[in-house]
Amino acid sequence: MKPILKEFPEEITTERLIIRKPMPGDGKAVYQAIQASMAELKAWMPWAHREQTEDDVEANMREAHAKFLTREDLRLHIFNKETGEFIGSSGLHRINWDIPKFEIGYWIDTRHQGKGYITEATEAITNFAFIELNAKRVEIRCDSKNNRSKAVPERLGFQLEGILKNDGLSADGKEIRDTCVYAKIK
Repeated sequence: MKPILKEFPEEITTERLIIRKPMPGDGKAVYQAIQASMAELKAWMPWAHREQTEDDVEANMREAHAKFLTREDLRLHIFNKETGEFIGSSGLHRINWDIPKFEIGYWIDTRHQGKGYITEATEAITNFAFIELNAKRVEIRCDSKNNRSKAVPERLGFQLEGILKNDGLSADGKEIRDTCVYAKIK
């Protein structure tokens, strides 16, 4: 079956969260979260080093929405179930539908950090990948120096399969870094 024809739910709920595909109109909330979290994001996310306007972020939301519909990339936005407030972004990336396998990425608005939201969302997204998408492999890759990011797969029972030495650059492009590869398989 062609990926574009794959049908699956476009929203996941947990005890505290609504996790859904990006929608046109999400740009304002995402932009505000990025601005509030810029110092933390710049340490780990290369995209945080590019200047972006609210319109740029909105355009990115629309592109992400289109890629979700074509099943190229499954970005997911995380919202507080009670308040509707945007908390962060995650999703299933680097998709190989032939296996199928996915990589989970994530970032959080620092105003919501330390409450377990990313762990809760990542657990739900992992279960979604295995149950709804019949995943055989789910990975989480992160900079070996990003202790907060490494703690998420470790809490969720992902196996550290290896550390790729000199695999990438720091977010600012000034230092060679190692990448930790965590995975769950079915």
